[in-house]
Amino acid sequence: MHVIFGAAGKAGHATAMALRRAAYPVRAVVRHAAQGDALAKIGCEIAIADLHDADALNRALDGAHAVQVLIPLPRNDARPADTMRSTIDITARVLASHRDVHVVALSDYGAEVDAGTGITMLFHHFEAALRDVSTKLTLLRSAEHMQNWMRVLPVALSSGVLPSFHDPVDKRFPTISAADVGIVSARLLGETPRVAGTRIVSVEGPARVSANDVAQSIANASGRRVEASALPRDQWASTLARGGLSDRHAQLVIELFDAHNAGRIDVEDGAGERAFGTTTLNRAIEEMVASI
Repeated sequence: MHVIFGAAGKAGHATAMALRRAAYPVRAVVRHAAQGDALAKIGCEIAIADLHDADALNRALDGAHAVQVLIPLPRNDARPADTMRSTIDITARVLASHRDVHVVALSDYGAEVDAGTGITMLFHHFEAALRDVSTKLTLLRSAEHMQNWMRVLPVALSSGVLPSFHDPVDKRFPTISAADVGIVSARLLGETPRVAGTRIVSVEGPARVSANDVAQSIANASGRRVEASALPRDQWASTLARGGLSDRHAQLVIELFDAHNAGRIDVEDGAGERAFGTTTLNRAIEEMVASI
């Protein structure tokens, strides 16, 4: 049995789809029953569990051969880092009772860095916690998801200006479609480790892009003129606050983009393996524009 935590999300759903196409049995773990409807239609067994409920997580892992684990940063939370660390610690304690299960953990580029990376620092904690409890661990570190641009897409379409935390706007950076992360994860889940240990796989899209490239893709998909503009750093906090983020959540994002712009978030030199998705930026943006 292949167990997928967070199966209702973009990456998790793609993992479940890929595994079912390969005829693997899949148990999709979701927080609410309604989230399981689409997954049940493709043949997944549905388990209802909150990541803070150790008993429910243990039941979801009953009979598991492999498990995909994703710990999201809570959005509407005054103390998101504390909540995410708590979730990580609970998940790690549960996995300690299932040491022989192959764990594929969805992590981030830069998770090896131990300070000053904001949100990515939480994935550093995530990886460390799992290394302590799993004998068959695959860390799938992904680049920034292309779908993150959906947050500012309406602004770009209405104003013709794409606000960017990436600065300068011609700087190229790694990115990937969330669905491609799920597809690569499904492949890794199907590869049973021959020996105990930790495997690191870094995954990004077919080409690195810049904020200028994102703006051009939006222009191509919408037929409107769009140009990227680096958002002045002294406006970051207020912009994030208008987007509904708490002060502490905003600070995590600011630290992350400071690290990005300083070139500290990338593939770890000499670590593990590389994998590449197939979804182009143009295709991902076309889908996002069509959805609005």
